[in-house]
Amino acid sequence: MIPSERLKGIEAFVTATDAGSFTAAAKRMNLTNSAVGKGVARLEARLGTRLFDRTTRTLALTDAGEAFYATCVRVLAELADAEGVLAAQRSEPFGRLKIDVPVAFGRLQVLPLLLPFAEQNANLRPVITFTDRFTDVIDEGIDVAVRIGGLNVLPSGLGRRYLGDEKLIFCASADYLAKRGLPQSADDFTDYDCILYGRGDGSTIPWRLADGSGSAVNRTMEGRIVLGSAEAQVEAVKAGFGVAQLATWLIKDELERGELTEMMPELATKGLPLSLVWPRSRQLSPKVDALLELLANGLRIE
Repeated sequence: MIPSERLKGIEAFVTATDAGSFTAAAKRMNLTNSAVGKGVARLEARLGTRLFDRTTRTLALTDAGEAFYATCVRVLAELADAEGVLAAQRSEPFGRLKIDVPVAFGRLQVLPLLLPFAEQNANLRPVITFTDRFTDVIDEGIDVAVRIGGLNVLPSGLGRRYLGDEKLIFCASADYLAKRGLPQSADDFTDYDCILYGRGDGSTIPWRLADGSGSAVNRTMEGRIVLGSAEAQVEAVKAGFGVAQLATWLIKDELERGELTEMMPELATKGLPLSLVWPRSRQLSPKVDALLELLANGLRIE
């Protein structure tokens, strides 16, 4: 349990930082300048460090103040969310909801689920980040993260829900195949123009080919073009640059419209696993529970 004195002065400190002066903070809090200043001074004395560099005209945070401010803002936001949950009697999602999603998958698959969800829950304030790096869910204050990729060891304090594995297929445009014809075996791919995914370190992702036994083998290919974006790969395939191995979620519409054609379906294989990850401490929150149910039902790969 947090001793009550730990919270004294925090609201005055955060308000003064946001407002830029004790005078403006006093007006916001309906207090006197002296009360705000004394509250911050007592907080500094208790912490044993200066939070502000004060002059007659400016109020600037020290390095310690910057770090403490970030923590205080997060704590106050969580307290506000907790009060909101109680006010809503845990009957509806409420407050700020931070969601982290992969860039392409997030735009194509997750956002179409989140926008109606946000519209239906007017008391929610979604904050959605799009990144392909593995974020630190707890340190970055994320409520739910959608992950594509392995989680061999799940950090303590996190929950995970596995939703299935991607399906990877080989595809090309109809125009390209009309010129080059369909391959008859995996070895024929060496005679085709390959559109590869490139990592930031200059390497490329090898193709995975089903071997007929339920497993897959990796094969490093020479690229006609190398792109660091899955969505850019799709555009290159549609433009007739060659053949690519892509996840079906990425090209579902293009396949249905006949813009892309699957090649050698017997070589299709599983890709990366899809998971939801969240801090267990937030699992009982109505907003997190509702979001986990939405994403689990909407993103599950059969």
